[in-house]
Amino acid sequence: MINIIKKTNIGVTPILSFFKRFIQSTGHNTEQPVARKIKIYARSEHCISRAQISANALKVLYRLQKEGFEAYLVGGCVRDLLLGREPKDFDVVTDADPEQVRRVFRNCRIIGRRFRLAHVHFGKEVIEVATFRGAADEQNDKQVLNNEGRLLRDNVYGTIEEDVWRRDFTINALYYNIKDFSVVDYVNGMADHEAGTLKLIGDTEIRFREDPVRMLRAVRFAVKLGFKIDPDCENAIHDAAELLASIPSARLYDEVIKLFLFGYALQTFERLRHYGLFQVLFPDTEKSLAAEEDGFPKLLVIRALENSDNRIADGKTVTAYFLFAVFLWESVSKLAKEKMAKGLVEFIAYQDAANEIIAKQTKMTALPRHISLAMREVWSLQPKFNIRIGSKPSRLLAHPRFRAGYDFLVLRAETGGAESELAEWWQRYQNADETEQRKMTQPQRKNQNNKSGRKRSYRKRQNSNSAANSED
Repeated sequence: MINIIKKTNIGVTPILSFFKRFIQSTGHNTEQPVARKIKIYARSEHCISRAQISANALKVLYRLQKEGFEAYLVGGCVRDLLLGREPKDFDVVTDADPEQVRRVFRNCRIIGRRFRLAHVHFGKEVIEVATFRGAADEQNDKQVLNNEGRLLRDNVYGTIEEDVWRRDFTINALYYNIKDFSVVDYVNGMADHEAGTLKLIGDTEIRFREDPVRMLRAVRFAVKLGFKIDPDCENAIHDAAELLASIPSARLYDEVIKLFLFGYALQTFERLRHYGLFQVLFPDTEKSLAAEEDGFPKLLVIRALENSDNRIADGKTVTAYFLFAVFLWESVSKLAKEKMAKGLVEFIAYQDAANEIIAKQTKMTALPRHISLAMREVWSLQPKFNIRIGSKPSRLLAHPRFRAGYDFLVLRAETGGAESELAEWWQRYQNADETEQRKMTQPQRKNQNNKSGRKRSYRKRQNSNSAANSED
């Protein structure tokens, strides 16, 4: 009897699945974007060459094709290749599931829990291989809104036609087919690419509710690529900005790093403020920027972002902790002064203020411990730069964070937050030799004349005493 039931279930399950898909396809078609006519651009109609593609990515594509699977390059690498840029990485998409990919490549590891991905390792280079994602309408019964109103959904495997609709922007939904070297376009992405327009796939409001981080990606891509954001997308960002608060803080930290450490930090900052996104990411910083000093806006953040962009353009490195320290300095400084006004000593006041401000910021962007510690050190050095007498300057010069602290002081001096003479003194001091440094840190002798006078009077008294003794 059990065997009969098993055999019956084996036969019934596919039938039930067929009817379920049929009912869903007829009942939810109106919610899916209407598929446009597929456009295939032959090799002669685009500029992508295999010479521009990573040799390891080509190995993965050809091997999957040889094993009978579909294999495409997709996403940012195709977009950048069309722009004549060098992609930072190459992503492959296929109809093979992760286990099948692992059987094809011995040097493969599977990662992820919600949506599994295959990473094929070639030394330091990793080629990410993803299975086509399924269409959302097959899981409408699972779609729910969380407490913040954000739309949640689970990932399932599907076909390339379904995979297109799970991507965010049309310019990121172009597929390079290794089989005939063509570019496959389901969403008019090539036209948007040529027009320099950043457009979401599907309904913009729904897509932002699914994942509010797409708003940050829209700003980042628009600035990085020099594209304009589609008007419908712009309007939706203004309305949905507050949804960012529902994103885990660790993920937002990663996104902030991408926003400000790729060479266009100042433009990104201005765009984020324009759309109301920056105030969600850095509420304390936005408050400090709204206040003016002597009728002038505070320029510390702007100057720091300019310097960061210039350093990247010159091939120099920039550090995340320095930018975070700049963003939160005004809030820390203001709070520390309030605490000192209540009688708290300077060092403790800055320490307590740093703890409070960092704790608030971490709720939005989870600052790793090594980042927050470095920020505290830079802040704690600022009051110490005011001491220029005795042995403390030499000890401060030996501090591991001295250079970052000094750069922070110079930035403050350039924007009116510290005395220019103080920054200039420290510039001379660190470049001086040991003898000159000792002279610079010696206290001034205000009573030098009186001391010499006392010496002379002592000698006179000594001479008069000797004369008296001789008379005796």
